[in-house]
Amino acid sequence: MTKKKSVSSTREFEKALKKSKAEKYLLKLYVTGLTPASTRAIANIKKICEEHLNGRYELEVIDIYQQPVLARGEQIIAAPTLIRKLPLPLRKFIGDMSNTEKILLGLDLRPKKDK
Repeated sequence: MTKKKSVSSTREFEKALKKSKAEKYLLKLYVTGLTPASTRAIANIKKICEEHLNGRYELEVIDIYQQPVLARGEQIIAAPTLIRKLPLPLRKFIGDMSNTEKILLGLDLRPKKDK
């Protein structure tokens, strides 16, 4: 009976592992037109997503000049701002997304380093 329980636990673990690898990321990047910071943020987050989430993400870029209602709804106070809607919990990042390590850590794509 112990072996049967062990096999069941292993299967559950493998299912959870597959699910986490297949988990889709829903990201929204709020920018202000085609400013240099906005352009850098778009390029940086696209590069990060392609390298670390290839095929597992949806990125929506929203120009708050064009759609101010969406920015108000998300309580955007600075731009560029990236919001990770899924997987939960919701996370927000402000800046040009050039600190790749910080973004990866915040997206839970890289384990935290021991201090």
